[in-house]
Amino acid sequence: MITIARLTIGEAARRRILWVLVALAVLAVALTGWGIDRLVSLARTSGTAELTIQLGVSQILIFIAFQFSFVLAMTAAFLGAPAIANDIESGIALALLARPIRRSSYLLGRWLGLAVVLVAYGAGSALLAILVVSRVSGYTPPSIVGPLAYLATEGLVVLSLSLLLSTRLPPIGAGAISVVIYGLSWAAGAIERVGIAITARNPDVNLEIVGQVGRAILPTDGLWRGVIYGLEPGVVVAAAAGNPLAEANPFFATAPPTLGFLVWTGVWMILVMTLAAISLRRREL
Repeated sequence: MITIARLTIGEAARRRILWVLVALAVLAVALTGWGIDRLVSLARTSGTAELTIQLGVSQILIFIAFQFSFVLAMTAAFLGAPAIANDIESGIALALLARPIRRSSYLLGRWLGLAVVLVAYGAGSALLAILVVSRVSGYTPPSIVGPLAYLATEGLVVLSLSLLLSTRLPPIGAGAISVVIYGLSWAAGAIERVGIAITARNPDVNLEIVGQVGRAILPTDGLWRGVIYGLEPGVVVAAAAGNPLAEANPFFATAPPTLGFLVWTGVWMILVMTLAAISLRRREL
């Protein structure tokens, strides 16, 4: 398994698309830092209160994280989707598995190698963005490790799903379906947030079940809430807690994910990888 993981990391490192994504991430962070620096300088010159500036910067940082979460999800999907399918189509899997290598070890080795690449890319890019924003604006999120961990776990969830689909579908199909399910999960969470505000005025309407089902199918939206909670100032959480209209905002979170949800996320990945192992074992090569 470790050998397959090392080979997978080397294979990913040789892909030009990965280095293009890294270069784009650095460029995006540089442009973001320049833009925030200009905004903060203009705001301070015009006499805007420092607290207002910090609140505005925190919201920009959350929006940047939102955009990057989709980039990370697509990266995970299109790293994982061809990992098994391409090997099966090209005959590489048949050559490898003809040796004394269990299919489950091959699958886990693929997952582990891609997970290392994905976490390094996701956490490294996000940390760079936070450090640059902190340097040019003076705003440092209450938590840095938390948002990085939640973002990385989002990527691992999508990676696990794409590997499962890769055992049965062509690379393009597996990648596209993974990204669509990720988007639907986020949409279900957004509907749930809007439902909170509606329920506050009309108790007969309950849309929270939509978000709960979405998180059960794919727990990425709940992890996204953890990213938001770690990036927003504590004063915002304290001021808006208990306000249904504030909680309806898809870019606001009153609390981090519960321990039960985090346990479910771990169980979800284990279940998905178990299904992937069963699917690959039954697949004719």
